[in-house]
Amino acid sequence: MSDTFDLVVIGGGSGGLASSQRAAEYGARVALVESGPLGGTCVNVGCVPKKIMWNAADLGSALIDAADYGFRLDAHGHDWKHLKQVRDDYVHRLNGIYAANLARRNVELVRAHASFLGPHTVAAGGRTLEAPHIIIATGGRPTVPQIPGAQLGLTSDDFFRLPERPQRVAVVGGSYIAVELAAIFAGLSSKVTLVLRHESVLRSFEPMLGEASLKSLQEEGVEIAMHSSPTGLTRNGAGALELEVAGGRRLGPFDAVQFAIGREAVVDGVGLDKAGVQLDAQGYIGTDKYQATSVPGIYAIGDVTGRVQLTPVAIAAGRRLCDRLFGGQEGRFLDYENVPTVIFGHPPIGTVGLTERAARERFGNENVRVFRSSFVPLYHAVTTAKVRVDMKLVTAGPEQRIVGIHIVGAGADEMLQGFAVALRMGATKKDFDDTVAIHPTSAEELVTMR
Repeated sequence: MSDTFDLVVIGGGSGGLASSQRAAEYGARVALVESGPLGGTCVNVGCVPKKIMWNAADLGSALIDAADYGFRLDAHGHDWKHLKQVRDDYVHRLNGIYAANLARRNVELVRAHASFLGPHTVAAGGRTLEAPHIIIATGGRPTVPQIPGAQLGLTSDDFFRLPERPQRVAVVGGSYIAVELAAIFAGLSSKVTLVLRHESVLRSFEPMLGEASLKSLQEEGVEIAMHSSPTGLTRNGAGALELEVAGGRRLGPFDAVQFAIGREAVVDGVGLDKAGVQLDAQGYIGTDKYQATSVPGIYAIGDVTGRVQLTPVAIAAGRRLCDRLFGGQEGRFLDYENVPTVIFGHPPIGTVGLTERAARERFGNENVRVFRSSFVPLYHAVTTAKVRVDMKLVTAGPEQRIVGIHIVGAGADEMLQGFAVALRMGATKKDFDDTVAIHPTSAEELVTMR
């Protein structure tokens, strides 16, 4: 006998949690199926624990700067085990909070693996769940390179299981996750080698961001191995790891090799074939602008769709979908353009809107004007380290409407949110110019650029 619901959500990550609770707020009877810890990638092996580690690395830099500000500190190194314990304790508390939130909204939590039996039927924990609407929010996982010895390396998930800090570590990849992990390791005093297939990082972003972040990493002591496509990973006689790269070169020795080469959709074991749900060429679930899959009544949100793989995007997509399905808001959907993004490197990187190249392709060279600024912020006026801030505004049309904002530097993560609102509302360069600056801040440069 089947249990009937208005909505079944497969996956208890950020998107699944947001969807199920929004639907329940409208009075829908909802079941959420999740076999692992609630919160998905973001809470357990992503945004939340990553930001805690980033905070620790940031404090490490501040301890160095403190001497330039007249403090005499007696530092005794860093206790990785303590940080891991308090970080994991916090994550576990969040897992419990999410479960309590579901219960408060009368969402039935089914602790099991879910698999489709048909277009509107799901098997989970010995039960059969039926619903006219089913949301797939199974997320993504790190990609492991197909090279001999890859099992000796770590993924970004494994990073959070490390019992102690490796002294010598290779980070393989030029993605934003690679940049973040390299910066965290370096900030906590590991000797880091960033292994790149090409000559740059963040290749899908505004080039200025990759150039500035790579320079910052080098200034932190990170060694950059360019044109180094991995071909194998081995352990030498002393037990250390050595990375083989194209051309027969060997890099190392390392205590850990961290892979950060991309992510893939978690779709195995979900029974998509029994439901008739189609995947795209990259292995993600294809959806239209309403998050609908190839099967009526089945939807997909978040990383499993491969579209802007960010926690707030999954949340926004899920909530808008349920506003439409259960809240009477016909036509509601998530606009995936102008999504603000922050990369927690050292310093942080913020971006929203079009790159300069994309703007020129869309509006034409003659209709695009770019404003740039590079400076040492006041914080570093008296420090030995001179970490710069780089900013870029991309404008289009005779009114110089702001279509791209790109920032590398301390505070980029916090200042971008408000400026993203301005960009979405169609602010022009004159609007920025007419805004009184807050002095002395780095953010004021965005409204004083000439």
